[in-house]
Amino acid sequence: MINHLSAQKNLAKHRLPVHSHTETSWQTQLADTINDLDELLEILQLTELKPSLYVPKNFPLRVPRAFVNKMCMGDANDPLLLQVLPQRAELSSVTGYVADPLAENIHNPIQGLLHKYQSRVLITVTGACAIHCRYCFRQHFDYQSNLPSSQQIPAIKYYIESHPEINEVILSGGDPLSVSNRRLIQQLQVFEDLAQITTIRLHTRLPIVIPERLDRVLLDYLTQSRCQIVMVLHCNHANEIDKHTEYYISQAKQAGITLLNQTVLLQGVNDSVSAQVALSQRLFAVGVLPYYLHVLDKVAGAAHFDLTEKKAVELYWQMLAAMPGYLVPKLVREEPHRLFKTPVNLYKVY
Repeated sequence: MINHLSAQKNLAKHRLPVHSHTETSWQTQLADTINDLDELLEILQLTELKPSLYVPKNFPLRVPRAFVNKMCMGDANDPLLLQVLPQRAELSSVTGYVADPLAENIHNPIQGLLHKYQSRVLITVTGACAIHCRYCFRQHFDYQSNLPSSQQIPAIKYYIESHPEINEVILSGGDPLSVSNRRLIQQLQVFEDLAQITTIRLHTRLPIVIPERLDRVLLDYLTQSRCQIVMVLHCNHANEIDKHTEYYISQAKQAGITLLNQTVLLQGVNDSVSAQVALSQRLFAVGVLPYYLHVLDKVAGAAHFDLTEKKAVELYWQMLAAMPGYLVPKLVREEPHRLFKTPVNLYKVY
C-alpha cells in the first residue's frame, strides 16, 4: 500500500468540485473516462506518486471522471483512488493467486453462458466496464471467446429450456449496463420470453460510477418487465455515494426495482468496522440493502488487497455488534466448483 503523504506535504483534503458531468449523458461519460495515469495524478495533485506506480498493458487504467470527482485531492490513501490506481504490487507473483480463481472456464458450456449454480445461469453480456477495479476477479478472463453473439442466442435459449431447474438469469460481464439500451433490452427480451424465467438479475457498478446510466428509458423498461428485476450494485465505500448518485439510485428504487449491494473486502479501503458501518448505513439510507461482503477472490495481481480470514472474521463480529442484522451483509467467499457462495466460518479457531 502507498504510504501517507509526509507531514511537509500535508495538503488540505477536499473533494473535487462537481463538473459538468451532471448534465452530460452517460454515453458521453463512458467514452470520456480517464485512461492516462499522468492525467489522473495531475487532477488529484499526486504527481509525486508516479515512481511507485506502473502503466499496465493488459488491464489498463480506466476510471470515469464522475468517480474521480468523489476522491480527495492530495490523499494518496483515498479509498476510491486505491481501487483504481495501478500499483507495482500487482506485478508480484504470489502463490495461490491465479488468472482464473473461480475456475469459470470449466462451467462455460456455451459461449457467453456460465452455469455454476443449479437454478441460475450467468450471461457475460459484454467484456466492457466503465471502471477497471484493480481487484477484479475477471481481469484475465477471455471475453473475446465468451461473449454471446447473435448466433449463440438460440443455443443459449435451448440450453435454458433443456434445464427446467433454471428460473433466474444473471446479466454480468464486464458490466451489462455499459451496453446501449437497445442492445440491453434485446437481451432482456430474450429471457423474458422464456416462461420458466421468473427473475432477471443485473450485476453492475455503473450506477455508482456513472449514475446517469439509470436513465428514464432503462428504468421504464425494467418497470414493465414480466420478470422480477433485481439490480445488484457494487459499492465498496460510503464515499462512492454522493448526493448526485443518491438521486439516480432513488429513481431506480421508485421504479420498483429490488436493489441489493455486494462489497469486496479490501485491505486499506474498507477493512475497518467504521468503514463497513458507514457503508451499510449509507446504502440503506438510499434504499439499497447490503447483500454480500466478499472475501477477495484470489486473482493474480490483487494479493495486496487481501486480508487473512482471521482478520475478516474478527471484523465481521465487530460489524454484528455494531449494526442490526438487516444491515449486515453475508460474509462469503466464492470457491471453484462449489454450487453456492460459501459462508465464511465465524466459529473457526485460528
